[in-house]
Amino acid sequence: MNKVPAIAVNDPWLEPYAEIIYRRAMKVVEKESELKGSLNMLSDFATGYLYFGLHRTSEGWVFREWAPNATEIFIVGAFNQWKESDRYRLKRMKNGVWEIAMPPDLLGHGDLYKLSVHWNKGQGYRIPSYVRRVLQDESTKVFNAQVWSPPKGYRWQHDHVDATSRPPLIYEAHVGMSTSEARTGSYNEFRLNVLPRIQKAGYNTIQLMAVQEHPYYGSFGYHVSNYFAASSRFGTPEDLKQLIDTAHGMGVAVIMDLVHSHSVKNELEGLGNFDGTPYQYFHEGTRREHIAWDSLCFDYGRNEVIHFLLSNCKFWLDEYRFDGFRFDGVTSMLYYDHGLSRNFTNYGMYYDGMQDEDAITYLALANKLIKQVNPGSITIAEEMSGMPGLAASFEEGGYGFDFRMAMGVPDYWIKIIKELPDESWNVSELYHELTSKRSDEKTISYAESHDQALVGDKTLIFRLLDKEMYFAMSKIIPSLKVDRGIALHKMIRLVTAATGGGGYLNFMGNEFGHPEWIDFPREGNNWSYQYARRQWNLVDDHLLKYHFLGDFDRDMIGLISGNRLYNEKYCNLVADNRADQVLAFERGEHLFVFNFNPAKSFTDYGIRATPGKYRIVLNTDNPAYGGNGNVDESLTYIARNNIKHGTAYYLLLYIPSRTGLVFKRKKTASVY
Repeated sequence: MNKVPAIAVNDPWLEPYAEIIYRRAMKVVEKESELKGSLNMLSDFATGYLYFGLHRTSEGWVFREWAPNATEIFIVGAFNQWKESDRYRLKRMKNGVWEIAMPPDLLGHGDLYKLSVHWNKGQGYRIPSYVRRVLQDESTKVFNAQVWSPPKGYRWQHDHVDATSRPPLIYEAHVGMSTSEARTGSYNEFRLNVLPRIQKAGYNTIQLMAVQEHPYYGSFGYHVSNYFAASSRFGTPEDLKQLIDTAHGMGVAVIMDLVHSHSVKNELEGLGNFDGTPYQYFHEGTRREHIAWDSLCFDYGRNEVIHFLLSNCKFWLDEYRFDGFRFDGVTSMLYYDHGLSRNFTNYGMYYDGMQDEDAITYLALANKLIKQVNPGSITIAEEMSGMPGLAASFEEGGYGFDFRMAMGVPDYWIKIIKELPDESWNVSELYHELTSKRSDEKTISYAESHDQALVGDKTLIFRLLDKEMYFAMSKIIPSLKVDRGIALHKMIRLVTAATGGGGYLNFMGNEFGHPEWIDFPREGNNWSYQYARRQWNLVDDHLLKYHFLGDFDRDMIGLISGNRLYNEKYCNLVADNRADQVLAFERGEHLFVFNFNPAKSFTDYGIRATPGKYRIVLNTDNPAYGGNGNVDESLTYIARNNIKHGTAYYLLLYIPSRTGLVFKRKKTASVY
């Protein structure tokens, strides 16, 4: 890498910080060399899950744990009446590692166990740090480790999907809330009932949330306790593997929502105070607790912590064949203040010494490792500060993510829907917000994710329709408010997807306007599942209007994937008439035209275009999508030259109010 990295050459505003960018990169190189030692690859280092935890050997069982501050450790379970005994005392090895060998008939598949860890002036039960299966007792609510060693392991039927072979069109999903019933859904139900919907909808990538075990269901999976255990509340490890395998058979990649940004505070279930010290995995002092999330912050400066987290990355790729990760909470990792006390209005805020360079090193190493283990995998950073280089390659001075989330886009949609009447929507500002992306980094664009629907907030459709959603979604009930909401819902999603910087994301059910919000069972809602499920019956019922949105989303996704829209890197703005609220831009051979005007339709409206013949390939006003059918889609349009416009060519279009049109250029036409 040059001392002036490529990202600083591409962006002159980064030149003053080239030395810092280079120094951060060299820190990654040095740490990688330190960790590898005599090993060939970083992947050879990240194998903690093959050493620690419980393993069956030819001679019986062996269990290992890292607990440097412990004075004694016992393994307890039904086999010894949950009581400590010398026979099941672990032996202290080097570097804080403890080990015990046990006979083959001591433990059987499904048996429960845990550790009793002693330290100076203290003792506590603990779930092993590398445990692969945790089960909660339904009556006592106590968590225990579970031996998971089925007689026949899962036999994979399909290879990995190369997630890098096409731009990701992501269906963000939560297995537990994927059933329409008021309960927790399962991996098997998701595989049988939801996977076919995703395939039919045209999405090529599934992002699974809440996979890592978490003690509190209402945390949405973001307060992780057991990093190597697939949540047992949804089924068995084999069930999850079959889900992923089936998706691969459909040509659909599966990535995991990976939470390495923080950890649950729990001590029995999690890593908090595991060996009697608060700093085994986490920071000491004021940096230990996340001030906004009620959780613990990993110390990325400790090699043992890096080993644990890198091993975790490799484990999910290796054991479950995930095709990559969406890293949660990256902003929180990057800054000492978790990005909470700054507005990121200048570049100095990325390089002023308030960044956790240990976390930056870890993220760069994780991205390197993941590509070593599975070159066809992708990584996505959930990051809102705009840290330059996050999704640029390490060789260019970046941190190695394939994509970053365009987190400002959904916030922008909420802002204008809440604060501005329709006639005040500024299409120039809108286009700027949707396309303001770093040219050397790819982004995942989205109008809304799960974040926008969590309790206390609303989905886009609920913001647009409000109470009308409850009684005016029947096709036989006219409603101007519903007509407006359906029209804008389609336009918002289309313009967001069309301007996307490399990928697109939708949260499960939002494609058809799933009503209301998301709220998991908790004491505050009397442990209700009412809002922690998906009402698929709404989109399946063609007497209701929901299917209009679902059908439109399917065809929009089909247009993007079928025409390889994201292979064309940039959009070309051709019209942003603020007075008329008309926006138009080209992307490759496609022309996108939007009339956001709530009251005016336009006849013979001139839109500058590349010479050629055009046909409409998607129309939000189509009656099949709940529109009014005011556009004749059978027409061929020709971009004509008018002498008064010099060399420019124009299409003369009829653009109805609140309508988005997509044209595809066929071939060059004669000059008129």
